[in-house]
Amino acid sequence: MKKQRKYHLCNRADRRILFQSFFLVVGVRLGLWLLPFRLLYRILLKLESAPFSQSADPAIIDQISWAVGTVSRFVPRATCLTQAMAAKVIFCRKKQPAVLRIGVTKDSRGALLAHAWIETNGKIVIGGTESTVDRYTELPPFEEKV
Repeated sequence: MKKQRKYHLCNRADRRILFQSFFLVVGVRLGLWLLPFRLLYRILLKLESAPFSQSADPAIIDQISWAVGTVSRFVPRATCLTQAMAAKVIFCRKKQPAVLRIGVTKDSRGALLAHAWIETNGKIVIGGTESTVDRYTELPPFEEKV
């Protein structure tokens, strides 16, 4: 009940972005389970219809980051990759610059670990902080036509 109350206390723009975020996070999560990565990535590129502007709006960026983080707590296994891919679509649809980054590292036992995050104008907005991603070796960015 408390969560419903918080939702109803949100303004219309916050509710809209929460709604979009929820369906995108669920859609990306299902896509990662059911589709090859390249196919899912192509589908998401088509959803990113709007070209982004060169300057970022901090209010919109904070709103999207908040919404994706909030709804991801309610979606099973909404990993960093799920959140980053969903957020990238929303950022692009809101004409905000966003770059999907993926990095890899090995743990103490030699197992491969990966992490995904979103950067806008060189600042991490989804997926941790500079200190979080510093331990990962960043993979080359994806080409837009994967």
